[in-house]
Amino acid sequence: MTDKPHACFALPGHHVVALQGRDAMNFAQAQFMSDVKSLADGQWHWSGWLTPKGRVVALFALLRRDAETVWLVVPDADAEALAEGLRRFVFRSKVAISVLDAPVSAAFVEPTHGRLEPDDARGWLGLAGDVVELDMSGEGGPRTLLVGGEPAALDPAAVARWAAADLAHGLPRLPASQADAWTPQQLSLERLRAFSVKKGCYPGQEIVARTHFLGKAKRGLALLEAGATAAVGSDVLAGGAAIGTVVSAAGSRALAVLPLERDATPLSVDGMAVDERPLLGGLER
Repeated sequence: MTDKPHACFALPGHHVVALQGRDAMNFAQAQFMSDVKSLADGQWHWSGWLTPKGRVVALFALLRRDAETVWLVVPDADAEALAEGLRRFVFRSKVAISVLDAPVSAAFVEPTHGRLEPDDARGWLGLAGDVVELDMSGEGGPRTLLVGGEPAALDPAAVARWAAADLAHGLPRLPASQADAWTPQQLSLERLRAFSVKKGCYPGQEIVARTHFLGKAKRGLALLEAGATAAVGSDVLAGGAAIGTVVSAAGSRALAVLPLERDATPLSVDGMAVDERPLLGGLER
């Protein structure tokens, strides 16, 4: 087995859904909101699966291993339910969909083999024996996500720190209560280059494209800092009036969907005063 980076810890909420077969790329292109065919072998980017009404069912890192193999590294969502939902659209396509028995882990270090090309909009996979590395670094510092190899130890504090770093970079961590609730624009997923308005049809594409080209996105993500963990689903109040909703929370950080145009009225959640912080960049792929 290939050794994992120093201080590697398990990410128990992450799982890998595999699409395998000669039609895997075409199936992924038709179902997911990113331009999957823009990837070369060994590249990855952010993507997601939408409802026909353009709401995000699941958000994930999409990896093109080769011309017949696509992996979805899925945080938070029920991977078995996602795989079963996708199977309903296979019809006559030559693609098998399964959840891999592969451990997912992470470390707050630079990848050993994975890399980002300075002039490329997509990330490259690092391959080290039976371990696949994804560079999750951004303005908040180096981070590496790994798939495969020996299972790492569970470190709840490190897992919470990882989730908080995701939120700080504007990567929503959506529990089941927030699935099917928000459009890509309401989750500000253009920051991650997670959806396409130029490729062909996919579920929800009409809603996404209409919002983009008509300029009707009125809400987006805001990063909030509080003295305690906010409850997901809680209202964000301004002057006593609800103006938005908490969609992700980790430690003292929360992501909320709020109006893009609003005044400077102090905000609160669950009776706590919260401060808005700028989202960190560098996690787009």
